[in-house]
Order: sequence, then structure tokens, then C-alpha cells
Amino acid sequence: MSRTAVLKVLGVAAVALLALKLLFMPSPKAPYPHIIFIVADDLGWNDVSWHNPQVKTPNLEKYARAGVILNSSYVAPVCSPSRASFMTGYYAHRTGLQHIPIIHFKEMYLPSRFTLLPELLKQKGYATHLVGKWHLGFCNWRYTPRYRGFDSFLGYYGGQEGYYNHSNGKVEEGYDLRDNEEVLPDPDMEYGMYILNRGMEKVIAEHDKTQPLFLFLSYQSVHSPLEAPQRFVDLHPEVKNPNRKTFNGMISVLDEAFGNATAALQREGLLDNALIIFTSDNGGSPDVGGNNWPLRGGKFSLWEGGTRVPAFVYSKNLLSKTGYTNNEFIHAVDWFPTMLNVAGIKPNDHLDGISQWETLKVGRPSFRKEFIYNIDEVDQNGAIRVGDFKLIKGEPGRFFDWFPVPSGDEVAPTQYPTWKRRPWTPKMFPDYQLFNISADPEERHNLADDFPEVVQQLKQKLTSYERLVVPSQHPPVEPKSLPHNFGGVWTPGWCD
Repeated sequence: MSRTAVLKVLGVAAVALLALKLLFMPSPKAPYPHIIFIVADDLGWNDVSWHNPQVKTPNLEKYARAGVILNSSYVAPVCSPSRASFMTGYYAHRTGLQHIPIIHFKEMYLPSRFTLLPELLKQKGYATHLVGKWHLGFCNWRYTPRYRGFDSFLGYYGGQEGYYNHSNGKVEEGYDLRDNEEVLPDPDMEYGMYILNRGMEKVIAEHDKTQPLFLFLSYQSVHSPLEAPQRFVDLHPEVKNPNRKTFNGMISVLDEAFGNATAALQREGLLDNALIIFTSDNGGSPDVGGNNWPLRGGKFSLWEGGTRVPAFVYSKNLLSKTGYTNNEFIHAVDWFPTMLNVAGIKPNDHLDGISQWETLKVGRPSFRKEFIYNIDEVDQNGAIRVGDFKLIKGEPGRFFDWFPVPSGDEVAPTQYPTWKRRPWTPKMFPDYQLFNISADPEERHNLADDFPEVVQQLKQKLTSYERLVVPSQHPPVEPKSLPHNFGGVWTPGWCD
């Protein structure tokens, strides 16, 4: 064979060898794990299939069962306080957001003195994206997502809106859908989750695989209003109660969205090096189809049904112990330092949150032995958990009964939150109630008279936390905020 022919053969062989090497070479890997933080809105304890087999959440359950189900995961009674804790690692009573959720037409926001999770993650090279609900303030541009550490934002600023019209009509109807800072028109009034799903898939598809990704999927589902595409409602022919039937359809929307997210991560090669965290922001609201059975109460209350939520973590490769239910305490404030730990960042020593990474990764006992449910100096109520015992101070709030899943045409409950009760309304509960949550998770037996020494100990602890309370944000309606000043859109730029 001639020298030229030999070189030609060697050249072909080298090309073939290189092709094989590239084919079997592992995908480029980011230096830190991708973090996918998924928050459902108003999803109750009994609104997932691993707690209630009548609910259809196959995608969520698949990953929950393959990961770690969190059986004692707690949040605040309403959304803004929980979201503030997720983003800061501080209890709501230290941010001024403990009384009521942020409202479109009031000057309310997460103060800029707090450095948020995405701002810190960017210091480690993370790309940071928010798809969905913000609800941490928008009266000034500096309180909006892209000014608080997110590279991109697709979603809405407020706490709720129509799934089709993308509008909130409290006080005055206003449109609320944004692509970064620009209003995103939707003349066809497409169902909101479809829009968010496309945005999520775009973020994942365009992400540089060598860069760590923080993706905050802050879903609209399953917050009111009760709206779902008919194909999802039709998945539940056995449900007779009309509110619950539509609500179950909304749960199915959420489950499909979660399935789309995990499929996109798998398709783009990100799932192998990812941590997925799933939680609700507060308990379900029984007046609009949500359910927390057998837990007591619901959204807007200090009862377990308002604060103990479905949650899990999943990873293909990052968790050493999986496929079980973890009963250790985890609170909303803990997600901030836990995610920082995963990203190789040492959290601030003065946080309320504790990193739970070792608990999640290997199943070790949690360092958390106590936590605050909430402290509201306006309503003069609060609650604390220490070990097995929970102390509730004052009126616990909305939905103070136990609500089974409605089986027929039952009328939705109309129990009002504490902040809507009038000062002259007679007290419904004693000043302090004590429950052993381990023995009585349904909070049926007030033990305050049986264990006065425990009541006294927990009162003292609660008082020590109350000394750190920042006054609640509870301003009046601000006429400058109203959409007619901005072409019918809820828009920043009307507060200092």
C-alpha cells in the first residue's frame, strides 16, 4: 500500500475514533447542581395522590416516590409571607409581611434591605429565571423580579388573576402579564399555564449546559378563580361537587405542567445534575375547592391545614437515601440556606433558616427542633412549635373546622379570616391553646389545662420571637396604583 493510501486510511480511522469519542463523551456538566424550585399555589395537604388516592397526580407522585416525601414541611398561612421566607431565609414577621398578603393596590413589598436568593446564586455563576407568580411587590421597579436577581421573568406581579383574561379585578380590573418588563399581550386569552409552560421550555432549551441553572417555577395553579380547560375537568367524572371537580381539573393542569418541566430537563440533559424541590406556599382554601383533610383549618389560619403542606425533593444523583418519607421538621425559611448550601455558598449566620441539605441528602436528623408558624401583631395571634407541642395564641384564623372532600353539592364553607372579623365579635377560642401534634395531628384536643407548665414555657419562647417583630405592612388603598392610570395594566412606578 502506498504511503498516501496509508495516510488516508489513518485519517479516516482518526475521524471515526473522534466521532466515537464524542458520541460517548459525557455531556458538559455545570460546576454546581441545577436547582429547580417549584411552588404550587394554595395546594392543600389532601390535594396530592400520595395523601389522597382519589386525586390524580401521576407525574408528581412518580418523582415524590422516587425522591424524598417531606411529611413535616411547613410554610406561612398565606402566600406572600411564605414566598418572602423562600427568598430570604427569614420569618415573615421579620420582613413586615406577616399580616396580609401583598395586595395590588397597596404600597407593599419585600424590602430591598434583604438580599434575595437569586442575587446570591448569581455570585456563583448561576443563571436565574422566574416563570410564574411573583407576589413580592411591584409598586416600584426596584421591587420587581429582574431588579431582585432574576435574569428573566415571565409571569405576573400580583397574587392572583384570571387564568384566561390574565387580570385581577379587585377594586379595579387590571391586566397583569409580563415578559421581563414588557406587558405581554394575549388577545386570544390563552390559558395561563400554557403560556408559562412554553416559557419554561424556552428557558431550559436555551440554557448553557455548562452553567448552573436556578429555575423558579412559581405556578399559578391551583389558586382561585376556579378555571381549567375542559379536557382536564373531564378527567374527573367521578367527582360530583362542581367546585371540587373543577379544582381537580386544575390539579391535573399542575401535574401535567410538572411533567412537562421534568421532560424538558431530561430532554436537554439537565436532569442528571439537578435538584428538584416541590412545595405548596400555604394550605388549601376549602371555599374554592381546596382540601386539607384530615388536618384542621385551611389557608389564612394557624391550624395545621393552613401551614403543613405537601412537599418533596428529587434528584437522580445527589441524594444518597431516597424512596422514603422523611418526618423531620422543615420550614419555609430553611429552603433559602439549603439551596445556598447546594450551590456551595455559606449562608448568613443570622438567618432564621437552617440548611437541611444533610437531612435531605442522607436522612440525618434535622437540626430544627422548633419553628414559628406566624406572629401577627395586628391580629394579636401567633403560633410556635417545639418538639411535639404546638402553642396557638389568640384567634387562629380562617377555616377553624375539619372539612372532608365534598361528595355532593355541599355549599362551600364561609368561615372568615381573623382580619375580617370585627373588634366586637365574641372570641371563639381561649387566649392560648396547646396541642400535641405528634399524638393529635388533627388538633382536636386542647391540652392547655392539662400541661400549664408547657404552656408557660412555650409562651416565653414565643415572647422572645415577638421581640423581633417588624411592624406589619398594612397601608390603605393607593389611588395612584389603579390600572386606569396605566392604560388598564397593573404597572410599577407609583411608589418611592
